[in-house]
Amino acid sequence: MADAVRVIVVDDEPDICEMIANYLEKYGFIVGTAGNGGALDAHLAGEPPDLLILDVNMPGEDGFAVARRVRTRSTVPILMLTAASDTVDRVVGLEVGADDYVTKPFDLRELRARIHAVLRRTRETPKPQPEQVPPSAAHVQFGDLLLDLDGRRLLQPDGTELQITAMEFDLLAAFARNPNRVLSREKLLDLAHSDGSEPFDRSIDVRITRIRRKVERDPEKPQLIRTMRGAGYMFVPSKP
Repeated sequence: MADAVRVIVVDDEPDICEMIANYLEKYGFIVGTAGNGGALDAHLAGEPPDLLILDVNMPGEDGFAVARRVRTRSTVPILMLTAASDTVDRVVGLEVGADDYVTKPFDLRELRARIHAVLRRTRETPKPQPEQVPPSAAHVQFGDLLLDLDGRRLLQPDGTELQITAMEFDLLAAFARNPNRVLSREKLLDLAHSDGSEPFDRSIDVRITRIRRKVERDPEKPQLIRTMRGAGYMFVPSKP
């Protein structure tokens, strides 16, 4: 990458932090390490990182709690390290705002590939300052919100940006480009997760639940992103 990428690895096992840091630094990353959420807070008080690698199983404040707390104030990409084949960990990680996950034990080459994939999604275009943006082919209405396809932003009525993760944007963009069309979970995975990793069907359900909380007036009775039983989901644009 042209610019050095700042990564913070949060794991209570010093050997794992050191292993990841030594490997990534060989490829030009700037890596900081933290043994718990409190140590991470000290890092975040300085220059913000480009990505967090966050272990789930830590004593005291676990990775889920740390991710939830970070996500309330930042959209920094979060890649979580989860127990091998533990679908529950992955689902909960997505629910609290993680962008991707790697299961332990992992190959360092896979970890680096996942980092690059997440950063590609989040760095496609720089985020400009909030502004009033007129509707056009590159802007799609989601209820009271406006999806800016070129700027990869979700805008509120006053033009300010509503924080969403890269994967949430990719899903909204998939719906925006396929209005009134039923999209299966498999199709959504294909449209919104093109980085070569291996997501699971439940990840779509979790992320759509999060998206509904942001775009629907009543997330319990969704009108924009509707569930089509046994088939998938469909985006039904609001009538002008």
